[in-house]
Amino acid sequence: MALKLSMKANERVIAGGAVIRNATGKTIEIMVENEVPLLREKEILSEAKADTPCKRVYFVIQLMYIDGENLGKYQKLYWELAQDIIHAAPSTTERFKTISEAIYNGKYYQALKETRKLMQYEEKVMGLALKSGKRP
Repeated sequence: MALKLSMKANERVIAGGAVIRNATGKTIEIMVENEVPLLREKEILSEAKADTPCKRVYFVIQLMYIDGENLGKYQKLYWELAQDIIHAAPSTTERFKTISEAIYNGKYYQALKETRKLMQYEEKVMGLALKSGKRP
């Protein structure tokens, strides 16, 4: 099934590992007619912005999704990060089960969606810890 994608001026997408930018000064529509890994600019997290444990998990899953040639390396890194986070915050266990199941089934985009929820949870917990005066 084809995907119709609207891109704003200067917006980027990653499609099949290629970074594509709308170089026009207006919104354009493109059709993606086959299945390829696709991330819109708002879904892309740069390595520099992966500055928390859960953001690093997102970044690694993003790499799994767009760089299948190095999947084994990224999966190993994912499991190390997941174990560290679960050890430090056991309340994340169920979230990681959902994310890991998606990864196991090759549904990396779904894993990214679930990881965004994990990042929101991390932000909430960090905010509560800072308000209470405790270091997370």
